[in-house]
Amino acid sequence: MSFKSLFSKYLSIFFVSLAVILLIVFFVIKPAGSQAEEEIVIIEELVPEILYDEYGIEKDIYLVDGSVVKNRQTLGHILGQMDFSAQFIDRIVREMTDYFDPRRVRAGNSYHVYRTNDTLQDIQYFIYDISPLDFLKIDFIDSLVISRGEKEVTTLSKTASGVINSSLWVTLTQNNLNTELAIKLSEILAWEVDFYRIQRGDRFKVVYEEEYVGDLSVGIGRIDALYFMHHGREIYGFKFEKDSVSGYFAPDGQNLRKVFLAAPLKFVRITSGYSASRLHPVLGVRRPHYGTDYAAPTGTPIYAVGDGVVTEARFTSGNGNYVRIRHNSVYDTQYLHMSRFATGIRPGKRVQQGDVIGYVGMTGLATGPHVCFRFWKNGQQVDHRREEFPSADPLHEDLHEEFFVIRDEWIEVLENIAFEEQQMPA
Repeated sequence: MSFKSLFSKYLSIFFVSLAVILLIVFFVIKPAGSQAEEEIVIIEELVPEILYDEYGIEKDIYLVDGSVVKNRQTLGHILGQMDFSAQFIDRIVREMTDYFDPRRVRAGNSYHVYRTNDTLQDIQYFIYDISPLDFLKIDFIDSLVISRGEKEVTTLSKTASGVINSSLWVTLTQNNLNTELAIKLSEILAWEVDFYRIQRGDRFKVVYEEEYVGDLSVGIGRIDALYFMHHGREIYGFKFEKDSVSGYFAPDGQNLRKVFLAAPLKFVRITSGYSASRLHPVLGVRRPHYGTDYAAPTGTPIYAVGDGVVTEARFTSGNGNYVRIRHNSVYDTQYLHMSRFATGIRPGKRVQQGDVIGYVGMTGLATGPHVCFRFWKNGQQVDHRREEFPSADPLHEDLHEEFFVIRDEWIEVLENIAFEEQQMPA
C-alpha cells in the first residue's frame, strides 16, 4: 500500500473517532454534567440560612448576657468586671473615643456581652446601646475592632385621632399614642393653632409614619396629612414635596407656615394676657400690660417668632435681660426677663424664624420664670393673638394639579378615620 493510501486510511479513522467522541460528550457527559449541576443546586438549597440579630451578630451560636448601666458606673468599671487587664481597658477606652465619648455613658442604658458557647466562654463581643437606635460594638474575636452601628429601622404607616378634654399631650397619652406626635403637630400647626388656648372639644386626625426597631418605637417620622378643629375652625394640612418645594399646605395650596409663629415658646401656659389695666404682681399697682406672659421653667429656649434683625439685646431694671427684633418696616417683637441670651445674640445679628435667641428666666421685675412677649405693629403695641398674619409663599399654580391629586387622596383617608374618644383613667 502506498504512503498516500495509508495516510488517507488513518485520516478517515481519525475523523470517525473524533465524531464518536463528540457524540459521547454531547449525549452522555453533558446530561451527567446537568445532573451534577442540579445536585449542586439541591445541596445549596439545603444549606440553612444564617440569621443575624439587631447588632449584625450571628444568632444562636453565642451565650448572651444583658444588663443595664448602674448609677455612677463607667464603661471602665463594666469592662473591669470581665477580667480584662487595666492596660487593655485603657486601650479600649482610648480607641473608643473616635466613635463614642465614654464619659457619656448613661445609667439605665443596656449593654450585652457575647461569649463562646463552650467551657471557656471567651468574650467575643461587647455591645453598648447608646440609644434605642445607635450602638457601640467592640469585637474581640481576632483583634480589637471598635465600631458604631445603627439598628435596622422599620417604618409603619399609621393613623391617629382624638377629642381633647384637657390637652393634646394628655389625649395622646390616654389613647396610647406616641406623645412625640404632639411635638410634630405643634411644629406644623405653630402658625395656625394657639396651643396655649386649646379648649375642650378640639379634635384632630393625623396620618403619619412611626419608626420601629423590632417592637420598640424609636420615633415619629413624616406626617403626611392632618386635620385639626380648633375653636370650631377646621384646619387641613398636606405634605407636598416637589423639587425645591417642601412643606405643608392647606387645601387651596396656601402655605400653613405664616410670617410669624403663634408664640415664642413650646408647650407652656399663659399666666397673663394683653390688658389695658393689670395689677402688677411686683409693684402692686394697676397699669397697662401690653404683652403676653408665657410661664415656663428657667432655661426653656425662647424662639424668634419671625425673620428679622436684632436691634436690642441688653439689661434694664424693669425688663431684665431682653431682646428686641425688627422684622420689617411694620412689625417688631420683644422678649423680656430672660435668664441669659443665646450665643451670638447682639444688635445687628440677623435671625430666622425658630432660632433660639435666649432662655426663660425671671430677671427684672418678675415674680417667677416666664417670658413677657410684646408685639409692635406700625409702632403701636398690639395683641398678637388677635392679629391675622399672611402666609409664607403658597404653592405655584404650576404645581396645583399635582398637589390637588395628593390632597384628594389624603382627604378621603382622613374622612374614613373615626374620632377616638379619650380613655379616662379608671
